[in-house]
Amino acid sequence: MADVYSFGIMLMETFTKMKPTDDMFVGEFTMRRWVFESFPNAITQIVDVDLMNAVENNDRAEESCFRSIMGLALECTADFPEERLSAKDVLTRLKKIKTEFFKHN
Repeated sequence: MADVYSFGIMLMETFTKMKPTDDMFVGEFTMRRWVFESFPNAITQIVDVDLMNAVENNDRAEESCFRSIMGLALECTADFPEERLSAKDVLTRLKKIKTEFFKHN
């Protein structure tokens, strides 16, 4: 069984354009905590502005997609391995997010 923690961190890095080693993440304030504290209502404030500008058609679909991706990333990085999704479940969720996004664009 593959652990999906690193995948969750990679999603956060990709969609925020930040790294867990960034200077703003000190002590207890981690990248995961930053995403968690922004989830779900302020998620667009932490998503990379270039990604926000790249998808211009439907702001609601865009925001919903980013919220779903970051929610998935948070589930992948749960504190305890037994609380994390399986790799199979991650793939299922990604396919669902993709389908929902393209349905509205």
